[in-house]
Order: sequence, then structure tokens, then C-alpha cells
Amino acid sequence: MTDPNDARIAVVVKCWPRLSETFIAQEMAGLEARGLKLVIYSLRLPTDPATHPVHARVKAPIVYVPEYLKNEPLRVLRSWWKVRKLPGYRAARARFLHDFVRDRTPNRARRFGQAMVLAAEMPEGIERMYAHFIHTPASATRYAALMRGLPWSASAHAKDIWTSQEWELRTKLGDIDWLITCTRFALGRLKELVSNHNRLRLVYHGLDLANLPAPPAERPRRDGSDPTDPVVILSVGRRVAKKGYDDLLAALARLPRDLNWRFEHIGAGVLGDSFEHTAQQLGIADRCVWHGARPQAEVFAAYQRADIFVLASKTADDGDREGMPNVLQEAGYQRMALVSTRSAAIGEFIADQENGLLADPGSPPQLAAALERLARDPELRARFGARANEIVRTRFSFEAGVDWIAHSLGQQANSNLAPQIEVAEVRAAE
Repeated sequence: MTDPNDARIAVVVKCWPRLSETFIAQEMAGLEARGLKLVIYSLRLPTDPATHPVHARVKAPIVYVPEYLKNEPLRVLRSWWKVRKLPGYRAARARFLHDFVRDRTPNRARRFGQAMVLAAEMPEGIERMYAHFIHTPASATRYAALMRGLPWSASAHAKDIWTSQEWELRTKLGDIDWLITCTRFALGRLKELVSNHNRLRLVYHGLDLANLPAPPAERPRRDGSDPTDPVVILSVGRRVAKKGYDDLLAALARLPRDLNWRFEHIGAGVLGDSFEHTAQQLGIADRCVWHGARPQAEVFAAYQRADIFVLASKTADDGDREGMPNVLQEAGYQRMALVSTRSAAIGEFIADQENGLLADPGSPPQLAAALERLARDPELRARFGARANEIVRTRFSFEAGVDWIAHSLGQQANSNLAPQIEVAEVRAAE
């Protein structure tokens, strides 16, 4: 781990490390490989007992900011005593009070307290702040950057865009130096909220293929006819409403009785064991295996032993929806046949009938038809899997995206880079 005093970029995240956000760890490792000196500030303590290998590659020091101010009152008080003397403190406080009038919640006050800790404890050599997600981390980053007189940038992905209030997105986009987002779908939404589109950049996550297991040369030719060797249907995703697992279980229950299949799920989340109960009620519990959260090595082992990857995404009741789920690209790279929905930005990766099958969101009958078709046709699975692998390798460039972010973060703090940036996607040519 490097010395925090050597850092030049302060990266603010909601939680570090986190199994479900490998794209953040992948990016941090890529930025360090390009010579950037980072310090990571996490607004929460980690809750996952395991980590991915990519987390070990990140050498940046980690500082945990108080998640709840009442837990470390002296640290917050010391921070206030220090930052109140900074030239930007009055402006930051005024901005916070203006926001608090519109959002009178304890969370809003907590973000300002966390910002004071950030601004007070940051090494003097920090030249820029960078927040992953435009909601909670960007709020604390915005106030702290004002206190310290630093430029700040951010990324925006999915829930942080679709569940944030429009007024807050507008004010952040008005202050920010530049912002990246990971789908054209999200870019379109953000462009509606800011007059200077030069602040925005589309950067697909991509996959760091050099540090991932190679895909299998061949896959089993299961067709669902052998009770002793069922077709394996896999899904990897958090147990949250937008992943559509209620629809997926309903679809699995509709599969014909003569089709032999097994469903495996990897992931944890706020919905807990409700899906196990649903599977029991639908009479398919004996065909379902629930693994919980697992490290990356076990996830890729599951990709390699399964036949079909499915993600039944939809828009949740609170407006939350997908960005570009990394698991689809991971499964595609592993030459898996893909089944998903026409939700949000998924169509930017999966072309129906080309590298997978798409159903309408919230349609168990369409999901069931797609799963049955692929389960019975190993040749079609192989063709879709090969095409998915090709698209990951050629259309989605992790290297180009991280190169752009590293270059932009590495500019001098007074470079005023953002107005010169053309709104375009960063990806390799087909």
C-alpha cells in the first residue's frame, strides 16, 4: 500500500471493497497501472467477507469516513474546526444549506459532515477529486471540493441517475468538471439536464481481459433430454427488484416438464431469501441452487460450467434500472449464450438473434420461450456464445476507456479540460 501523502487523486466511493462493483476495482487498478497516485475514501465499511483478486491489485491507501457522524463525533468536530478556516468553507456551507432547504433529511446533513472529514484529512498534495456514482459519493465530494478549492469529476451509472431528484442532478452537473457514464441510454438522460454537453462522456466499462480466465474452448452439448445431465441456467446479480428474479422464477416454472434443467444463482441483496420461498411455492425449489455472494474466481467457474446466462432486468417501482451489467459482458466473454430483456441499455450489448435473445421486461412467457429454445439447441448456444465473445473483445475497449479517464484525471488542477471534450463514446472499432 502506498503512502497517502504521495496521492494526487482522491477517489470517493460508497463502499470499498464491494463484490458487486468489480468495474470500480478494475478501473482503479487500471489507473494505478498508468501511473496515477490515488487515495480511496470509502463512505461505508465493507460488508462482504470475501474480495476479488482485482482488489489485491489496487495499492491505494484506504480511508474510511464515518458512515454515521454520531459514531465518531470527535473526529467530525476536529474536522469542522480545521475546515472552517479554509477559504472555500463558506461557499460549501452555503451550497449545503441551499440543498438542505430542498432535502431536509438526516442523510443530507450526514453528507456535509462526511465532506468536512474528507476536506480536513486529505493530504495537501491532492489535485483533484473523483467520485464513483453521482448520488451519495458525489454529494460528499462536491462539498469537500468546494472547501478545498479543488476540481472534481464523477461517474454515473444506473440507480444513482434514475433515483436521484432532477434538481440535484442539475446542480451537480452545473458544478462538475466532467462526468463519465457507461451507457448511451444514460448519456441521453444526462444530456437533458445540462446545457454544456461537453461535460459528459460515454465510457463503456469493458473488461480487463488480461486479468480474467480464458473462455472454455468448447461447451457441453446438453439439450435437456438427459435427466442425469440437465442444462444449467445461470444468473449472477444482486437480489434487488430491478434484476427481475420474480419474473425469472415464474419463467422457469413455465418450462416444459420434459426439459431437464437446473438453475443456479450467485448474489446477495436486500430481498434476502424471498426467492427461495417463491421457488418453493412454484414447485421448482429442487431445481434451484442459491450460492449467495461469491468471489470472482467462483463466479467465473460458474460461467464455465453453465450453458445459458440469464438476467431478467426491468425497471423497479422506485425508478431504479440497469446501466450496462458487467455480468452480461463477463458471461459473453466466456462464450455463454445470453438471455435478457429490452430494459434500459442492455440492447447496447445484446442484439436479439445475434449474440443472445431478448424478451420484453416483465414477461415470464417470453423469457420461458427464450430459455427453452436455447436449452434444446446447443448449436444455437455455441453460435450466440462465439458472437458474444467477439463483441466483448472488439466493441468494448477497457483499455481505451481507462486511458481516457487516466489522461483526464492526470491533468493539472487548473487545466479546465472539460469544455474541450467532445461528447463521444470510448470504444474500439468493430
